[in-house]
Amino acid sequence: MRRILTLVVSVFVLSTAIHAQSKAGKVRGTVIDGNAKTIESSTVTLLRAKDSSVAKMGMADKNGRFEFENISEGKYLVSISAVGHQKGYSEIFEVTPEKNSIELKTIELVPQTKELTGVTVSARKPLIEQKIDRTIVNVDAAVSNVGATALEVLEKSPGITVDKDGNISLKGKQGVQVYIDGRPSYLSGQDLVNLLRNMSATQLDQIEIMTNPPAKYDAAGNSGIINIKTKKNKQVGFNGNATAGYSQGKYWRTNESLNMNYRNGKFNAFMNYGFNKNYGFQELTIHRTYLHPDKSVDALFDQVAFMPRSGSSNNLKFGLDYFVDKKTTLGFLASGFIDPEHQLNYNTSYLKNAGNFVDSIVYSTSDTRDKWKNGSLNLNFRHEFDSTGRELTADLDYSKYLSTNNQLFINASFNPNGTKRGQTDLLGDLPVDINIYSAKMDYTHPLKKQAKIEAGVKSSYVNTDNEANYFNLAGSDWQIDYNKTNRFQYRENINAAYINFSKQYKKLGVQAGLRFENTNYKGHQLGNAQRADSSFNHNYNSVFPTIFLSYAANQKNQFGFNVGRRIDRPAYQDLNPFLFFLDNYTYESGNPFLKPQYSTNIELSHTYKGFLTTTLNYSRTKNFFTETFEQVDHATIVRNGNIGVRQNAGISVSAQVQPKKWWSASLYGNYNYNTFKGELFGEQIKVNASNILFNVSNQFKFNKGWSAELSGFYRSRGIEGQIVIEPLGQMSTGVSKQVLKGKGTVRLNVRDIFYTNWVKGSINFQSTEATFKNKRDSRVAGIAFTYRFGKPIKGPQNNRKKGGADDEQNRVKLGGNN
Repeated sequence: MRRILTLVVSVFVLSTAIHAQSKAGKVRGTVIDGNAKTIESSTVTLLRAKDSSVAKMGMADKNGRFEFENISEGKYLVSISAVGHQKGYSEIFEVTPEKNSIELKTIELVPQTKELTGVTVSARKPLIEQKIDRTIVNVDAAVSNVGATALEVLEKSPGITVDKDGNISLKGKQGVQVYIDGRPSYLSGQDLVNLLRNMSATQLDQIEIMTNPPAKYDAAGNSGIINIKTKKNKQVGFNGNATAGYSQGKYWRTNESLNMNYRNGKFNAFMNYGFNKNYGFQELTIHRTYLHPDKSVDALFDQVAFMPRSGSSNNLKFGLDYFVDKKTTLGFLASGFIDPEHQLNYNTSYLKNAGNFVDSIVYSTSDTRDKWKNGSLNLNFRHEFDSTGRELTADLDYSKYLSTNNQLFINASFNPNGTKRGQTDLLGDLPVDINIYSAKMDYTHPLKKQAKIEAGVKSSYVNTDNEANYFNLAGSDWQIDYNKTNRFQYRENINAAYINFSKQYKKLGVQAGLRFENTNYKGHQLGNAQRADSSFNHNYNSVFPTIFLSYAANQKNQFGFNVGRRIDRPAYQDLNPFLFFLDNYTYESGNPFLKPQYSTNIELSHTYKGFLTTTLNYSRTKNFFTETFEQVDHATIVRNGNIGVRQNAGISVSAQVQPKKWWSASLYGNYNYNTFKGELFGEQIKVNASNILFNVSNQFKFNKGWSAELSGFYRSRGIEGQIVIEPLGQMSTGVSKQVLKGKGTVRLNVRDIFYTNWVKGSINFQSTEATFKNKRDSRVAGIAFTYRFGKPIKGPQNNRKKGGADDEQNRVKLGGNN
């Protein structure tokens, strides 16, 4: 850490010296829309006041900020133009030797409205926005998102797929890191799915998809980062909105949310609350065939399970910003959730001989009651040294997770004639305690001629304590089962430092970064009366370079190139070597020898006229790990394992078109070709597979506040490790109406109209062949009402409402591997 701090201090001192030598005329400013939200990628033109001739041109960045350097003495004004808005102008200003650095008043653009015959077309955000380094999904632009969950919104976002276990893939690659408001979600696998399933789409503002983030971001996430941004009203004064919704599929669900914001003088306070009541089900069918070494049939196994569940979620976030002066801001964030869930499992299993005659029948029921609790705190600091954009930010984060998981399993076996063979009752108590600490600091320093240096450090510490206590019923007493009972403790410390340089050379943009990370961890499996202690530890260093190039050939054609190295570390619980009981024939286990996987990602893109983007991508992953299946007698053990090298090549096309004034469409297509090569359970494997994904969304805008949507997605057959997933997709539609003089909105929709979004596939491993089908409550009709209140005062805002913790959050699995 001493070397890291020395590096940052050196960069800070050097850049300060460079800054002291720069005294060219400069002008900066910010552009916002009618809702006081910053407008990204708007065209900014510096005009000479005397004749309105063009002096310089540029574009606003993702924060709506723009700047011009090396300006001669004289009087000027700035014009701003952006799609869907009327052109805006600044006041006339003068550059003199005494006043050579000018910060303009915030420029607000007015939305454009055109009257057509029988139709009023108003400017609105498109569903999909394609930026140079990310794809943005505007959640409210899709009417079908009414009553949906955050998981359902993700599933139909461009390039994103979610498999049967909740693993999220981006452009055919797993290893995605999910952030919420710039902070990690702290969850992975099924636990992340549960969180997203209990988060209403009405709480979401945007989804940012970054396939190759720059060095400033944690290196974790082989296929990139998905940042879910919740709604935050940025207007001055008191304002907010409230939403209530009801949806009905096989079961019902409700969602309510309240967002409020108040800013006056030196303080800005906001509060977001969401409540979600969710009922659903899974209907799982599995057929297994056990084979002899000569591939003849040994036995058959058929399993049918119906799993109804109910859950509720309370999510609260509160924040306070204190503006010490125009340059310094102190912030505080507190957030948390309580997510209880109850799931039943009614399972019937038929064990058959090679002639397909039933040998025995097992009736299994389980009752699982989960409750997750989370509390997170963040302190943040931001100081702008001057109007050049030179700034220092710092974050301190703490997050605690507590989980209780109480399970009851009853397994009764019968002969084919109905006589009972026996019964086993198993009770499980699986508490989890996780503490995550994080501290980070970032420094940004603009240089001459549109150049910039960024540098920073980060340190995180994770402490997890997982218990699994199991008891067997003997007569009327519950007796501890030491063979299944275990306790696993894990400690991890990651220290990181990065430096990033960017510069614009007329038509060519260059960005290069380097990130260093040191990882040190230790796992301890505590012993009991029948098992001895065991432990493992590891310490390793990694370097992650990134390069980005952009070239504007002309007004119609832009090219981009980026390459970077990334890492995907195992989830904490995936390192726990103990077996976790799912049913009599299925267990899950961690793997203490599981290595992190490293990926090198390359992308080449072309954008035509700002609406059509074509991207070629290639990645190579070393130590690729995925879910593996091992057969021991008639039981299946599921664990993650490193199987070798994966290569992924693909092409994607994204288009934003407007066939009619009242009709706009977002189209996305992606083709991927994957190869897997390595060793699994002593056998050499080589698998080649291709996959196609399509997303289409049509948005219609009519008069008198009416709008509509028709959207859908399709995913072809694909392979991930040992699992083959058959094609699936869905179509959705919806309508909305503005009411109460624009203060209210009513939305109705139907998702998965033809009930086609369910998973089926096959798994072949060792001496076992299996097929499965998994249905869920995906066909749902919903209605929701949103009301906006308050009288905001429009003006520039402080946009900092997120903390600094990183990928540690994504790797937590609450409640074990169940």
